[in-house]
Amino acid sequence: MSIQIREHTPGHDIDDFVAAGHEVFRFDPTWVPPLDFEFKQRLTPKHNPFFNHADVTLFTAWKDGRLVGRCSAAIDREYLRVWKDDTAFFGFFDTIEDQAVASALLERAEAWARERGMKRLMGPFSLYPNEEVGILIEGFEHPPVLMMAHSRPYQGRLVEGAGYEKEKDLFCWRYTDRMEFPKRTLKAWEQIKALPEVKLRSVDMSRFDEEIRTIMEIYNDAWEGKWAYVPALPDEIEKMAKDLKLIVDPDIAFMAEVNGKVMGMCIMLPNLNEAIRDLDGKLFPFNWAKALWRLKVQHPRSSRLMLLGIKKELRKDVKRYGGLSAAMYVEVAKRGIGKGYRWGELSWTREDDAPINLGIRSMGAELYKKYRVYRKAI
Repeated sequence: MSIQIREHTPGHDIDDFVAAGHEVFRFDPTWVPPLDFEFKQRLTPKHNPFFNHADVTLFTAWKDGRLVGRCSAAIDREYLRVWKDDTAFFGFFDTIEDQAVASALLERAEAWARERGMKRLMGPFSLYPNEEVGILIEGFEHPPVLMMAHSRPYQGRLVEGAGYEKEKDLFCWRYTDRMEFPKRTLKAWEQIKALPEVKLRSVDMSRFDEEIRTIMEIYNDAWEGKWAYVPALPDEIEKMAKDLKLIVDPDIAFMAEVNGKVMGMCIMLPNLNEAIRDLDGKLFPFNWAKALWRLKVQHPRSSRLMLLGIKKELRKDVKRYGGLSAAMYVEVAKRGIGKGYRWGELSWTREDDAPINLGIRSMGAELYKKYRVYRKAI
C-alpha cells in the first residue's frame, strides 16, 4: 500500500486540506464540522494577519489514492522573537488510525521545519498558540465548544508512535446551572461589588472595536511570560473584533473598572458550535438564517469562558482586590444563568497552574476534558 504526502499552498490549493477533516471524522458523532468558509479564510493569507509574521505550509496524506489525513507546519516569527527557542509548530493533525500515515505526515512537517533552521516541533497548534491547542486525550464523548479542538481517541497514540513526548496537558472545566458557590466565594463577590470604585459593566457593543483592543491589552499584560504566550498584535486584534462582533453576548461578557479605568475582563461567549453542529460546515445558501436564529433568537444553552484576566498592577493590591477574580467567576455565572445558559466550559488552564486549578475546582467546577501538547527534537 502506497502513502503519498502532498503539499498545499495556503490560500490557493486548500480544498483537499479542508475535506480531510470530514474524511477523518465522518463517523464521529461528537465532531462539529467547522464552517468551511471561515476555515478557508483562516488558511488564506489575505484574510488572516497571522501570515504577516509566519510561514505556513499544509500537507495532506493519501493512501492508495484515498484522502486519509492532514497536517500543517508553521514558523511564527513573533513566537520566536519572544521565546528564542527555534521551535516550529505542527497543527490540524487529523488522520485515520494508521501509524504509517501519521508518521509520514509528521516527518514531512519535521523536514520542512528543519530546512528552515528549526530545532524542535511542537503542537498541535492550529495555527499557533492563540488558536485551537492540543490533542484531546480525555472527554471524547463531549462535542468541542467554540474555538476548541476535537480528536479521535487514537490520535495521541499516533503522535507518540512518531517519537513525540508530552510537552503540556491542558484542562477544561465544566460549570452548570446547578452548581453552588462556596460561601467564601460569594462573600468575595459581595465585597468586590460593594467597593465604590469598582464597576463590573457589560462590553459596550457600540464601541466594540475599542473594547476588543482593551481586552487584548489586558490579555497581553496578564499572560506575558506564561507558557507558549504569543502577544496579540494590532492587525490580529482588528480581525478578532470583526470575527467576534456577531457572536458576543454582552450580557455575559464584561469589564472590571476601577476608578473609571478598565483593569480586568471576563469574556464568556455563546457556544457557536451548538448552533452549527448539524450544518456540515455549510452556511450558504440557506443555513445562515438557521444559524443566526439559533445564535441570536433561540441562543445556545452552552457557552465558553474564554478569557478572564486582571492587570498586574491591580493584582499587587491583594488586600483590597484579591477577591476580584473569584468575584468575576460568580458574576459571570449569575449573568449566564439569568440569561438561560445551562452550562459553560472554562478553557483552558495549564496542568501546572495549581493555584488557578485549585480555585476553579473549589468553586464547584468539574474537570471534564484534557488536551495534550507534544514536542520532538528534530
